[in-house]
Amino acid sequence: MLPTSKWPAESLSTTTNASKRRSHSKAFIAPCRQGASGGEWQRRVGKSTVAVNLAFSLALRGNDALGRRPRVGILDLDIFGPSIPKLMALENADEPRLTSAGALIPLTNHGLPCMSMGFLLPRAANSESSADTPVVWRGLMVQKAVQQLLFDVDWRDGDGGPGLDILVIDMPPGTGDVPLTLGQLVNVDGAVIVSTPQDVALTDVRKGVAMFQKISVPIIGLLLNQSYFICPSCSTPHYLFGSPDSFRATAGRLGVDILGELPLVPDVSVGGDKGVPFALMNGEQTGESGGKEWKETLENATAKVWQFLQ
Repeated sequence: MLPTSKWPAESLSTTTNASKRRSHSKAFIAPCRQGASGGEWQRRVGKSTVAVNLAFSLALRGNDALGRRPRVGILDLDIFGPSIPKLMALENADEPRLTSAGALIPLTNHGLPCMSMGFLLPRAANSESSADTPVVWRGLMVQKAVQQLLFDVDWRDGDGGPGLDILVIDMPPGTGDVPLTLGQLVNVDGAVIVSTPQDVALTDVRKGVAMFQKISVPIIGLLLNQSYFICPSCSTPHYLFGSPDSFRATAGRLGVDILGELPLVPDVSVGGDKGVPFALMNGEQTGESGGKEWKETLENATAKVWQFLQ
């Protein structure tokens, strides 16, 4: 196994007996970039941004049972379009080091360890990062990559210290190889499905719920992103992408909890582009219209996720 630009197919570890390798650590996924085009699961509706901020929000929680804050990590399983390197300001970081046993050591920023396919790709031509490097693989290679990211990463920072309490897994769009492989190999404690308000996106919500039910992954709840925009002049909420009524009705019909409705806040996206999660910003930095509401909604959703995982 070579976590370098020379990462050949034969170097990827495989699982010979998946049932014996199922993990029993706390893990949940904030999975699907629910789309708004052609019934497909599309990108760029903030799924990875929500996953990163939710991970930090969980990591900042005090816990009486643990006597400390929980140890949280992020695993990016979007093999073809990893976003975590950008959102964690690790695009130009060196490749992950190896333990003496040959396991990958996660990269860390803001005190949170993370692992992504993006850390293992060669840098694109005339670029300091691998962000523009395409992954052109068939299904079997994708499955092997998922297996390696699941089982060949040492979340103890390579020093034999304590492991994680919670692993947030950022999933790719769709219902293909990655979620199926994940469902077969590890025990996932629950899924958070992120959507936008459009009716066409809610079609994908229903597909996502059905998929996770099929692979026996509990649904923690639905989280609506970009629900409304608060006018900075009059403080009136405007539903730019449609009313949330259809989202609420869909959740009711599916019997799935609503974790919250996040407003559209430009600084959330700006922070993501800079690798500074909005959850880490202080009051002055989140003073933009909707910023306070965004953080309160995230904190409430975090509390529900935490309660579910106990």
